[in-house]
Parts: sequence; C-alpha cells; structure tokens
Amino acid sequence: MSDIFKDPIINENPITKQTLGVCSALAVTVLVEKAIVMAIALTLVISFSNVIISLMRNVIPHRIRIIVQLTVIASLVILVDMSLKAFAYEMSKELSVFVGLIITNCIVMGRADAFAMQNNAKDSFLDGMGNGIGYGSILVIVAIFRELLGSGSILGFALMPDSYVANGLMLLAPGAFIILGLIIWVQRTYTKYVEE
Repeated sequence: MSDIFKDPIINENPITKQTLGVCSALAVTVLVEKAIVMAIALTLVISFSNVIISLMRNVIPHRIRIIVQLTVIASLVILVDMSLKAFAYEMSKELSVFVGLIITNCIVMGRADAFAMQNNAKDSFLDGMGNGIGYGSILVIVAIFRELLGSGSILGFALMPDSYVANGLMLLAPGAFIILGLIIWVQRTYTKYVEE
C-alpha cells in the first residue's frame, strides 16, 4: 500500500497529528450517521479537487493559485451539497452549514496547495483519499463514543441496558473535546510522536 495513501490515515492523520479540521470534528459527531455522511462528502471533495488541481497545476499562474483552488473546491462542494439535497434531503438540512464549510476546510485547502500543486493526478488522488479517510475515521470514532455514551444507542439501535443513564456531556462540545483528546493521546502514543 502506498505511503501517500497510508500515512494520512495513521501516522500523519490531519486531526490527530496536525490538529486540523477540529471544528467539524466537534460539530458533526453527535450522531454516527451525520459523521459518516460528512466523512464521505469531505473525502470526495478533497480527492477530486486534488486531481483537478494536479491536472491544472502547470497552467495556473502562481499569484492566483489560491483563487483557482477555491473555485475548484467550491464547485465540488456545491455538487456534493446538491446531491445530498436530491438524495438525502433531511440529512442535507442537518449538515447544510457544515457541508458548505468544506470550502474553507484547512485540510482540503492545504492538500490542494501543498500536495496537488507539486504532484501528478494519481498521487494527488491517493493523497486526497488517504487524508479524507484519515479525517473521516476520526469523525466516526468520535461519533460512535458520543452517540453511545450520550444516548445509549448507535444508528438508532439501543446498545445500553434500560438502566443506563445517558451522559448529556457527550452530546455537548466538551464531550467531543474529551474523546478527541483521548484519541490524539492514543495515536501519538502509538506512533511515538513528540511535539517539538
């Protein structure tokens, strides 16, 4: 498996290593279903924007590269948003603001400028998929713990006994911070990463 694809999932995860995209990790992880949809949306946008920008990299004037990148990313976000409205309208209403914010997500913009502008389309696609899956996996893990501890269920299926008292803190932003902090600690312990 290519390091370009594999590294962002574990060793160079955009959330746990670079602490990018934390706002959406807090906002859309109350329910696993929302986290999965957001993870798929971001993965599609980052992968295909990387490919398009990589294919255009030799004709984009350096001084307007950010504008071009934003235009490509915004166009893909609009396609994803319209697809959600067409095929999953209720989910689209719940995620409306957050899907739109993919345009300014620092992971998407960073990979477009730092990787896709210097690499071929195949490597750029793999980089986008790896970063999207790395980001999405953290969203889903956080959502699993928040939904399970906060409401006693996952995807609408009750998993806790009737005597379980739901932990309301897990449905609030501090609960997400706690879980995300624990995940970052585990990941950095596993990879032996030390902040310099």
